[in-house]
Amino acid sequence: MTTTLSSRNRDSGPVDIHEELYGAQLPSWAAKAVIGAGVLIGLALYLLGVNLVLAALVVFVVSLALPAWSVAVEGRRKATDRLVTVLVTSSFVLAMFPLVSILYTVISNGARVLSAEFFTYSMRNVVGEGGGIYHATIGTLLITGGAAVISIPIGLFAAIYLVEYADGNRLSRWIRFLVDVMTGIPSIVAGLFAYALFVLFFGEGVRLGVGGSVALAVLMIPVVVRSTEEMLKLVPNELREASYALGVPKWRTVAKVVLPTALAGIVTGITLAVARVIGETAPLLIIAGMTDSVNFNLFDGRMATLPVFTYSSVRSPGIPPEFSIDRAWGAALTLLVIVMLLNLVARLVSYFFSPKGER
Repeated sequence: MTTTLSSRNRDSGPVDIHEELYGAQLPSWAAKAVIGAGVLIGLALYLLGVNLVLAALVVFVVSLALPAWSVAVEGRRKATDRLVTVLVTSSFVLAMFPLVSILYTVISNGARVLSAEFFTYSMRNVVGEGGGIYHATIGTLLITGGAAVISIPIGLFAAIYLVEYADGNRLSRWIRFLVDVMTGIPSIVAGLFAYALFVLFFGEGVRLGVGGSVALAVLMIPVVVRSTEEMLKLVPNELREASYALGVPKWRTVAKVVLPTALAGIVTGITLAVARVIGETAPLLIIAGMTDSVNFNLFDGRMATLPVFTYSSVRSPGIPPEFSIDRAWGAALTLLVIVMLLNLVARLVSYFFSPKGER
């Protein structure tokens, strides 16, 4: 077989096939070099005393040299793609900055006060140095557990009704509307609702741990309903129809076929709902109150929680204030770790209990 070369190829010598197909391109190290130079310049400016925000802005401006270089070498189309890449990456870094800043601040300030005494002692009869968050940790676990006991059955059965029994009737539309409204209510409104409810039975000034559970349950229910509803909708109708074809009643089909299939997503949604409310302060400050002693009874008196303990320690630090402030940072770090563990549990449940093809 004979290959005929064009006059241009004969005159110019060997042809770069890659360049012929893709056009001129920047070196593979170009992006790393530009970003690295920007980071070094920003870091140098920061070490010289320049404001962190201004140093980050300088890094962004330097990174814009990459699309400018691309215009000269690769052309306008490829340069536009690189410009969008720089903008998207910068937006991601900007979104991560508050998270990293919060983690660094809380860990650096709270880690130094963590000890066995800090987790096993309460603040009863403690003035100044010493004491711990044992009473607040117990209160947080009990109140959040009570909220889960209240909200999970209500949210689960409401979602089952909406997906399996409602058939788009008027009642289901009203339920979905009210759930959406509840999703957006401020947490302090839930606290005021719980306080007003318990005032009817116990009078003014009531402070009960179970009231905090009711307030948190109001915040949890819409999250549980929505997450469970979406998981139940993902169950294929073929599974339901196969069960009905075998003569299985509807309630048993829901209990034995639908719920086990959607179990991983339901548990994940419930765990995330718990993580969402465990750090609420306003409703617990209104109805659960604050105490320096351990209280294991949700139905008897005030009960301390980690968010309220943190707020109270900063709001009224006492004399000298540094010990109280340190305990507040330690409580904040403990709460942060609990929330992270709950999210990790949700991920693990979703991974191990979901169908193999969806992992």
